[in-house]
Amino acid sequence: MLDTPRLDDQPAAEKSPAALPPPAPHKPERQRGCLFALSQPPLMIFLGVIGGLLLMAALHDLLLL
Repeated sequence: MLDTPRLDDQPAAEKSPAALPPPAPHKPERQRGCLFALSQPPLMIFLGVIGGLLLMAALHDLLLL
């Protein structure tokens, strides 16, 4: 079997899990999910323009062709 290359920051498979450093403590602060991005005005304008173009193309296909 071929030996896969390892990066310097990857832990070796021979090390036990107890030898790895503990994870960094997580600060419980307010987390923002995906819906936060949708509240941004430039993104909503962009999505509105794209949606309008798709709607116009669909209506053109259905009504005029």
